[in-house]
Amino acid sequence: MHNLRANPRARVEIGSQSGIETVDVIAHELPRAERDRLFDRVVAAAPGFGEYESKTSRIIPLFELKRV
Repeated sequence: MHNLRANPRARVEIGSQSGIETVDVIAHELPRAERDRLFDRVVAAAPGFGEYESKTSRIIPLFELKRV
Protein backbone atom coordinates (compact mmCIF):
# COMPACT_ATOMS: atom_id res chain seq x y z
CA MET A 1 0.00 0.00 0.00
CA HIS A 2 2.67 2.52 0.98
CA ASN A 3 4.63 1.58 -2.12
CA LEU A 4 1.62 2.27 -4.36
CA ARG A 5 1.08 5.62 -2.71
CA ALA A 6 4.75 6.56 -3.18
CA ASN A 7 4.98 5.16 -6.71
CA PRO A 8 1.63 4.36 -8.35
CA ARG A 9 3.20 2.66 -11.38
CA ALA A 10 3.22 -1.12 -11.11
CA ARG A 11 3.29 -4.31 -13.12
CA VAL A 12 0.65 -6.95 -12.33
CA GLU A 13 -0.14 -10.43 -13.52
CA ILE A 14 -3.70 -11.23 -14.58
CA GLY A 15 -5.02 -14.70 -15.22
CA SER A 16 -4.43 -18.20 -14.01
CA GLN A 17 -2.02 -21.04 -14.60
CA SER A 18 -3.61 -21.63 -17.99
CA GLY A 19 -2.68 -18.15 -19.16
CA ILE A 20 -1.06 -15.20 -17.44
CA GLU A 21 -0.81 -11.72 -18.90
CA THR A 22 1.61 -9.14 -17.49
CA VAL A 23 0.23 -5.60 -17.55
CA ASP A 24 1.67 -2.19 -16.62
CA VAL A 25 -0.77 -0.17 -14.52
CA ILE A 26 -1.16 3.04 -12.58
CA ALA A 27 -2.76 2.67 -9.14
CA HIS A 28 -5.19 5.19 -7.72
CA GLU A 29 -6.40 4.92 -4.12
CA LEU A 30 -10.17 5.17 -3.96
CA PRO A 31 -11.70 7.90 -1.81
CA ARG A 32 -13.21 6.63 1.45
CA ALA A 33 -16.85 6.87 0.32
CA GLU A 34 -16.18 4.93 -2.89
CA ARG A 35 -14.04 2.40 -1.03
CA ASP A 36 -16.83 1.84 1.49
CA ARG A 37 -19.37 1.41 -1.31
CA LEU A 38 -17.25 -1.27 -3.04
CA PHE A 39 -15.68 -3.12 -0.10
CA ASP A 40 -18.60 -5.56 0.31
CA ARG A 41 -18.10 -6.69 -3.30
CA VAL A 42 -14.42 -7.29 -2.61
CA VAL A 43 -15.25 -9.31 0.50
CA ALA A 44 -17.81 -11.36 -1.45
CA ALA A 45 -15.08 -12.30 -3.94
CA ALA A 46 -12.30 -12.70 -1.35
CA PRO A 47 -13.69 -13.22 2.19
CA GLY A 48 -10.22 -13.05 3.74
CA PHE A 49 -10.22 -9.27 3.35
CA GLY A 50 -13.31 -8.94 5.53
CA GLU A 51 -11.84 -11.26 8.15
CA TYR A 52 -8.59 -9.32 8.15
CA GLU A 53 -10.34 -5.97 8.49
CA SER A 54 -12.43 -7.24 11.41
CA LYS A 55 -9.20 -8.03 13.29
CA THR A 56 -7.60 -4.62 12.89
CA SER A 57 -8.49 -1.06 13.78
CA ARG A 58 -7.37 0.32 10.45
CA ILE A 59 -9.32 0.65 7.23
CA ILE A 60 -8.11 -1.57 4.41
CA PRO A 61 -7.67 0.73 1.39
CA LEU A 62 -8.79 -0.14 -2.13
CA PHE A 63 -6.87 0.84 -5.24
CA GLU A 64 -8.15 1.10 -8.79
CA LEU A 65 -5.64 -0.15 -11.35
CA LYS A 66 -5.67 1.30 -14.86
CA ARG A 67 -3.64 -0.04 -17.76
CA VAL A 68 -0.93 2.28 -18.98
